[in-house]
Amino acid sequence: MAIPLQTSPEQHLADAAAAMRRGDTAGALAAIGLAEQASPHDPNIKMQRALALRMSGAYPAAIEALDAALAVDPYNFLALLSKGALVEKLSGERLAARVYQNALKLAPPDDKLAPQLAAPVARAREVVERVQAELEAFLRANMGPVESAGSELARARLDEAIGIYAGRKRVYNHEPLLLHYPRLPAVPFYPRELFPWLPELEAATPMILEELQGVLAGRMSDFSPYIAFPPDVPANQFEELNHSPRWSSLFLWKDGERQDAVCESCPRTAALLERLPMAHQPQFAPTAMFSALDAHTRIPPHTGSTNTRLLTHLPLILPGPARFRVGNEIREWKMGEAWVFDDTIEHEAWNDADKLRVILIFDVWNPFLEPGERDLVAALMSARNRFYAG
Repeated sequence: MAIPLQTSPEQHLADAAAAMRRGDTAGALAAIGLAEQASPHDPNIKMQRALALRMSGAYPAAIEALDAALAVDPYNFLALLSKGALVEKLSGERLAARVYQNALKLAPPDDKLAPQLAAPVARAREVVERVQAELEAFLRANMGPVESAGSELARARLDEAIGIYAGRKRVYNHEPLLLHYPRLPAVPFYPRELFPWLPELEAATPMILEELQGVLAGRMSDFSPYIAFPPDVPANQFEELNHSPRWSSLFLWKDGERQDAVCESCPRTAALLERLPMAHQPQFAPTAMFSALDAHTRIPPHTGSTNTRLLTHLPLILPGPARFRVGNEIREWKMGEAWVFDDTIEHEAWNDADKLRVILIFDVWNPFLEPGERDLVAALMSARNRFYAG
């Protein structure tokens, strides 16, 4: 007597799909049950059960089926996205947002997303963003004014913490390319009161601009591309600006060396910089330069070499809107206003104007370093260079 062939799980699922097309939910669930008996640990079969239950309006049972699929495969993007939609129907956006957040972490890039998933993913993002905004507003309304936190640093710290706690902002840490000095605070823009010389620098803006204009009139050709990687170094995010005059610089000090010819062209600017507490690290710092960015040009996100020193920006030519981001904070340059920031925190810049933007950039010691530390940090970095030199 011939032994009947067993029906495969795939055939049972095909039968279930045919039943669903006929509107026969009971038949579909029966076929899916047979598929599960044959392959009890297949998450795709559990996903089919969830689909059939959802089509029948049995949402709680559909969520249970999705949870069973996630128990087998916790990184199942489709299961999480589907569960988020069901939770939204049953319990509202706030609970759904938690599920959607996990789904979005696993979502493929938009250009690799299946067309039929574009709308559900967009809905997930919409819900998450709305709930996070509502949460942030609720937190601010129920905790008291940020202004009562204290100093500028305390207010900025608390304000950013609220955004991070609500999920609307990300955490930015030091990401130095060369030396990470531990136990220094990761502060995007440092409080002005730590730099009592800032008013003197800002008051000198017209004088520095006058000398810069003389340089631009006679030595603009001396500006060179700021990004100039050798052929064997990947340009990565700087590919568009590599060896490009769209972001160019003219150095007054470079890697600790005074550029005498440029300083002689800008004698009062050079004298001012020599009075300021620039970071002196042989072969590394100070660096001081005029930085020129062409119209409608963006400097992509990047980080600097070490958190033992900070960068100062003073705008000199601002033909229109120009923005600068450090971590979660975006500021616009304003004439006569300088700032000091930690460039080992991810930062980027935009010149949104129709003409060239020029700022003065120079580095200063991190104010949280003690004088003895400064000397030893300089010795530490020089020793590393000597080690590799031979």
